[in-house]
Amino acid sequence: MDAVRVLSHVEQPVQVAGRAVTFWHELPPHTEGTWHDTAIVLRKLHSLPPPDTFELPQLSPFVRLTERIEGAHFLSPDDRAWMLERLADLRRRYAALPPGLPITVVHGDAWGGNIAVTPDGRRILHDFERCSLGPPEWDSIHSAIKHSSFGWAPPEEYADYVTVYGYDVTEWAGFATLRDIREFRMTCMAVQVATEEPRVRDQALHRLACIRGERGPRPWSGWRGVP
Repeated sequence: MDAVRVLSHVEQPVQVAGRAVTFWHELPPHTEGTWHDTAIVLRKLHSLPPPDTFELPQLSPFVRLTERIEGAHFLSPDDRAWMLERLADLRRRYAALPPGLPITVVHGDAWGGNIAVTPDGRRILHDFERCSLGPPEWDSIHSAIKHSSFGWAPPEEYADYVTVYGYDVTEWAGFATLRDIREFRMTCMAVQVATEEPRVRDQALHRLACIRGERGPRPWSGWRGVP
């Protein structure tokens, strides 16, 4: 499968202003991937064996969430306490996930924005920050909740995704657990941004109210992107 390529003739990483910097081949002219493209790319990725030249970490769905919650000074003490309790519950549920598809390489943030589609039809996967070994359902949850939790796409788009990928994660017994974790991560991300950007706070509080059960059943309206 196609993916971004690191420059092989450059010694790296290098440190610039205290940060590690790496160098990659520039992407060709492209457009953002669709749900259909995402299904094709994930089907290929999840069929690959783990690399044998280096070791990937295990999927860590809860990385940095505690820090994001504790640092959200604009939240009420009740909201922060609820989020920390929710996080502990999600950790317990994740540890008890029922059997699913075989563990494989997962991208970690699989959506059309991380797939570059070139005019000649190549689909180039990029943004491997969260690449790890874990349940492949983790990648499919990203598309499933856009349909079932937020209503961001019509049923036929998700149906096409399932047909192309070959598996419907919403029918798996562990779906609700991974769905709840993904929604919680999206809420924590908004909370983190809102801590520094007051204009985002309404969105962060709306997401929190939804996952707390204060905005009725899914799909919820009003979820939008944050900077």
